[in-house]
Amino acid sequence: MKLLFEMDKKDYGGCTRTFTRDSARSIIIRDGKIAMIHSLKYDYYKFPGGGIENGENPVGAMIRETREEAGLAVIPESVREYGYVHRIQKSDRDDAVCFIQDNYYYLCKAEKDPIPQELDAYEAKESYRLEFIFPGTAIAKNRSVRNSPYNRMMFEREALVLELLQAEGLL
Repeated sequence: MKLLFEMDKKDYGGCTRTFTRDSARSIIIRDGKIAMIHSLKYDYYKFPGGGIENGENPVGAMIRETREEAGLAVIPESVREYGYVHRIQKSDRDDAVCFIQDNYYYLCKAEKDPIPQELDAYEAKESYRLEFIFPGTAIAKNRSVRNSPYNRMMFEREALVLELLQAEGLL
């Protein structure tokens, strides 16, 4: 899979340990709009997807996470690799830990009708909602997030992927 870009804060010189948590995300486009998860609590957008569990392959994780978070059933035959984003930085929680994450993105199609979401407790608390939106809306929103417990690199990562999709004529 091709590297889309790297996000490296180069702030991990004093780290003595690493923590790796890779993720897989779906890119589902319909009528010029893209499927995004909207956190109503913190008002940001992210691609459907999430962490890859032990023993799980990235495509399987993307299909599972898209179904759980968005209520969209990915059509397995439609899945195509898009690329990945490599992120590395000092952990927000422990100065001795370097956080490393590869975020794998897949172009795919989903069944037309959504099914009920299966949200984790924190996802339900954030009131995750599936929205098909214009990419510019998500980009602007993510770059204006001010009140969130999450690292801003997550919001910028999603905005940059959306800009790449636009530049390549996919949106």
